[in-house]
This record gives sequence, structure tokens and C-alpha cells, in this order.
Amino acid sequence: MSLEALPVVGERRIAVRVTADALRQIRGGSPWLYDGSITSTSHEGAAGDLAVIFDGKRKFAAIGLWDPSSPIRVKVLHAGAPVAIDAACWRGRLEVALERRRGLIDDDATTAFRCVHGENDAFPGLVVDRYDRTLVVKLYSPAWFPHLRLVVEQLVALVDPERVVVRLGRGVASGETFGLRDGDTVVGRPPATPIRFLERGLLMEADVVRGQKTGHFLDQRDNRALVGAIADGAHVLDVFASTGGFSLAAAAGGAASVHLVDQSAPALDAAERNFALNRRRVQRCAVRRTVGDAFAVLEQLGRHDERYDVVVIDPPSFASNQAAVPRAVAAYARLARLGLPLVRPGGTFVQASCSSRVGADQLGAAVLDAARSLGLDVHVTRRTGHPVDHPIGFEHGEYLKALFLAVRG
Repeated sequence: MSLEALPVVGERRIAVRVTADALRQIRGGSPWLYDGSITSTSHEGAAGDLAVIFDGKRKFAAIGLWDPSSPIRVKVLHAGAPVAIDAACWRGRLEVALERRRGLIDDDATTAFRCVHGENDAFPGLVVDRYDRTLVVKLYSPAWFPHLRLVVEQLVALVDPERVVVRLGRGVASGETFGLRDGDTVVGRPPATPIRFLERGLLMEADVVRGQKTGHFLDQRDNRALVGAIADGAHVLDVFASTGGFSLAAAAGGAASVHLVDQSAPALDAAERNFALNRRRVQRCAVRRTVGDAFAVLEQLGRHDERYDVVVIDPPSFASNQAAVPRAVAAYARLARLGLPLVRPGGTFVQASCSSRVGADQLGAAVLDAARSLGLDVHVTRRTGHPVDHPIGFEHGEYLKALFLAVRG
């Protein structure tokens, strides 16, 4: 589908009244207005309508995108004095977001990074990732459908990409009303093969049409480099390996061997291709792969008394809502109990979490409690968070955290 075929919907508006507490939160910088905080609306709005929020004196307080399908009913774009939500607005926000990433834009050794990080870059529910000269726009709310053409037009003017691919989040109903499907290319020619890009000098590929997220987990770039820096001569276990980012960094850092574990055979196939793309830099590293459930594989490795110098566990989010947090924390603790015994004395254990509802302190407590229950002497050497292209712009914008532990015995 071409960009020109996407309709630009007229400036439809809906007046919204909210509770005093919600108004305080919006004025405090929250980009989310929940349906339970709305006291009245002027009419029944459609996805993408501009929701104008008024205070108790009927004065303009904020404006956002109306999303009738989500508990976060309004994705707040601006609070304070009235502003126009138009092409100039989108362009200004994109310019600010790109300038924040100037160091990455100017880095020839890294050609893949996040250009727009949703709410944290004033685009609530919308992400833009760059893979060399391909841009991937991912929508996590149907409220963006009516505004997509204007946003992409400004992206093209600023970045001049070869193509723009649109991905739809799991919670987003099909955009067929607009003739849009997940994976459609709206600018340029659809990619015939995965897109190749550089990450700190390593050549990799991303399936931007069918791959997880937008094709690659860009947010772990810095942590992968940290693992690579401690991998010289090491035997490395990479659990939830996906397309092999941690393993490839370790191999390039001089690892003697890497063992990739993931339940997705296609993901591990992609990892093998990434290794092949960097054959000269990683040819001395022995590569082993296991397709299977991470918990079951870790148990099996433990029964066989396998040991590694570095163990990396980077699972998907375990907490889709607040009610799931106790189960998520228990899952992190169980992974630590299974993974820590696999680390040789003097080795390093790395455990990450991308569950926004699980805090860094909760993750740390779960891992350290697991170590104590095993009678292991461990020491936290590093705690990491978000890379520069995944900024934290509001109270709940933090999701990524990782813990590096030295295992003494």
C-alpha cells in the first residue's frame, strides 16, 4: 500500500471532562488518561479523534488522541496552552527526537536504533525504529491510523529512508478500514529479504515484516556490548537467545563457545545467519543451539552438571498487567535459581527484565534471594537501564533493567 493511499481524516474533536486527580496527573506530565477517570464526553468519539480535555472551569487543559478500544482512553499529546496537532507539530517532535539520537545517527558503526520511543518522545503508542535505510513504524494504538500519513510524510522529509514499513501491535485491530495490514510497506519497495544493519561494527539482519517487535531487540545493544567485553576466552550460555545478539557480541569479544537457547527454531536460524555474516570475526567460537523451553533446558543443563563462565538470561515480559507481577517476580526468581548454579566460580551471571511493572529493586531482590537460597556468594557488579535511544520521559516510562553478578562460589 502506498502512503498516498492512506487517507488523512479531518480534524474531528471530542470534548472530555475528567476527575480532578486525573487532571493533576496530566498536568504533571502523564501521557495516559484512563477510561475510569473520564466523567463526561461531548459525544461518542472514533479512534484518532482529537480529545480536548477541559478543566473544571471549562478551560483548555490538554489534548490527545481518542482510543475507544483501550483502557487508556486518551493518549495525551500536550498539556497547557492550546496547540495545533498538525504536520508542523509532528515535524517538530520528530526533530527533537532525532536530535536526542545525534550520537547514534553520526556513528557509522551502528546503523540501527530507535528514532521514536513512544510516550517518552511525545508519540504515545507509536514507535519508529531504523535499520540502515529502512524505517519501521509500529503502532500500538488504532488512534494513530488517521494521523499516520502526516507523521510518515514528516519522517520521510527528515530522514530520507529507502522504505517505510508499518507494523501493528498485538492489541491493535487490523487497519483494513484504512487499507493497512501488518507488515505493509507504505514508502518505497517492500523488502525482498531481511534488512542488514550494523551494531557496533557487527553485521546483522532483521526481518522487519514478520520478526518480533520491529525485527530486532534494539534496546539491549549496550548490554550486549558489556557481555562482549567480558567474554574473551569464555564459555557463554545465552538463554532466550532470539536472533543471537548476546551470543554474537560474546563471540566477537573472543568467547571460546556460545550456547544459544530459545523456543523458536526460526529465531535461532536467524542467529546462525548473523554468525555467518560475521564469519571472520567469530570463526574461532564454537556455536551450539538448543530449541526448547528455557526453564526445561536450564533444568536439563543443571542435571548434566554443565558449567559456563557467563550466563545471560534475557526473557520476554512476564507481567502484562499489575495482577501478573507476583507471578513475574516468581518466574525471575526461578530462572535465577536454575541459572546461577550453571556459572563457574569467578564467572558472571546476567539477568534482564523488560517488564515495566517489575522494578529494578524487585528484580534485584528476586535474584539475590535465589542466590542466598542456593548458598552462593555473589556480588552485584553492575546495574543497567535504558540506552540513549530509549529515553525515559515520564513516571512509568522505565521498563528495561539488567543485573550483572559476579559469582564467587
